[in-house]
Amino acid sequence: MPEFELTAIDLVIAVAYVGVIIGIGLWVGRGKENSEGYFLAGRGMIWPLVGFSLMAANFSGTHYIGLAGAGYEDGVAVWNYEWMATLVLVVFALFIMPFYLRSKVDTMPQFLEERYDRRSRYVFSAFTIFTAMFIDAAGALFAGGITLQLLFPDIPLYLLIWVIAIFGGIYVIAGGLQAVMITDTIDGVLLLLAGGLFFFLLMGELGWSLSTLREIAPENGLSVVNPPGDAFLPWPGVFTGVLFLGFYYWTTNHVVVQKVLAAKDLNHGRWGALFAGFTQLWFLPLLIMPGLMGRALYPGLEDPDQIWPALAFDFLPVGLRGLILAALVVALMSTLDSVLNGAGSLVINDFVRTRKRDFSDAQLLAMSRIAVGVFMVVAALWAPQIRNFPTIVEYFQSFLGHITMPVVVVFLGGLLWKRATRQAAFYTLLIGIPTGIVKFATGEFMELFDVQFLYGTGIMLAFSAVLFVVVSLLTEAPTEEAVREYLWTRDTWRRESEDLAGTPWYLNYRYIAAALVLFTAAVVLPFL
Repeated sequence: MPEFELTAIDLVIAVAYVGVIIGIGLWVGRGKENSEGYFLAGRGMIWPLVGFSLMAANFSGTHYIGLAGAGYEDGVAVWNYEWMATLVLVVFALFIMPFYLRSKVDTMPQFLEERYDRRSRYVFSAFTIFTAMFIDAAGALFAGGITLQLLFPDIPLYLLIWVIAIFGGIYVIAGGLQAVMITDTIDGVLLLLAGGLFFFLLMGELGWSLSTLREIAPENGLSVVNPPGDAFLPWPGVFTGVLFLGFYYWTTNHVVVQKVLAAKDLNHGRWGALFAGFTQLWFLPLLIMPGLMGRALYPGLEDPDQIWPALAFDFLPVGLRGLILAALVVALMSTLDSVLNGAGSLVINDFVRTRKRDFSDAQLLAMSRIAVGVFMVVAALWAPQIRNFPTIVEYFQSFLGHITMPVVVVFLGGLLWKRATRQAAFYTLLIGIPTGIVKFATGEFMELFDVQFLYGTGIMLAFSAVLFVVVSLLTEAPTEEAVREYLWTRDTWRRESEDLAGTPWYLNYRYIAAALVLFTAAVVLPFL
């Protein structure tokens, strides 16, 4: 292992970069005196900002360290989450996103109220706030904490987590979503460049040899198809778990979809989502492969999630090392900021504005900032518990797999099945989510049973779907008028085809989506 010590130059550059990013966030966020400007950036974001911000919500948080750690521990199988995300984002852009943007909703739970009723909105909003604190925010804090602990090994992890929580909350509390999206874009570009630099440096170190990669990889480590009994990512689990986790994360999770709701118009939202899907494919060479190649340099790491910081200290020159590590910490804070801003918007839009009492914009912003502070404290208190899992990715996906399938069923069922009823949505969420939490606690913490979490995800999906269908069939069907605007049908496709008539092929989102699917197939095929 290298010595994790920063020189004075590194420290100066790191502090300066963090200061500049926070300054940009505060400057961009100045004058946000109404809730739409604060939570949805005035609905004026263009597609590059939408795309980079979508990528950064995933890429710059737990995944930046977690994917490299998973690559070190298990090889390239973890890439299944990313290339499947590309396909999910294509489906999202083509078939799902239009309903969200045309309805002009402020939050994803609000869309459930439009399709079903207010009860489902409240349950899903509370659920999203819960996952924002205990999964997204806690994961980002933990990843940042273990990175800083390499530099300051004598400081307890929980204190380092609190440092990140405090600094990470500064510009989200002051600046709102626009500040988060712009700083995410700056930081995301820098970290993409850093990942590319690592890939080329490490391949040069290993002699650009595929045979060397095969030697250092774990068994079956250069294939995305693992045996059905694999403990981390069995191949059937791609279809019982990874696919539907992707639908939850990219199409229903308010913290993520909030970036799309801020788009200037439907085209900018679609192009942004497709661009984000394209970036997911590059996580293999930029994050996963450097982690895998790190096995040759640091065999037997006790904590696989330390591989990326180790590479940064060993391969980057003085100055650049400080810049990249600062970018990593800021990136982790960016994920925290996205989560906190999204959770704050849920409190205001779903629980405060729905009350009969009217509040001024100043009061709404004050309450949202207080909520953000509370959520930050809760996430910081929980984050050290993630040490109980082998890698951050396993914690993240296991928790989501157990508790999110009722959400996926309710959203997709409401968009595709006109018979779906408001009672079915409410009871599927009300029963399914607590069942998943109990399943996670008894299986992962108490270890009362041993079911691979991607198979467990499939079980929860089937349970939720059966519950949803049975309750729908036992209750009164909604009228056609009530659900017409929230259902995808062949007429929907026909109307959009008419709107696209005369559009140049390079501006036609359908051609762009088809090209992205073909490109995905081409790059995944060699790893089957």
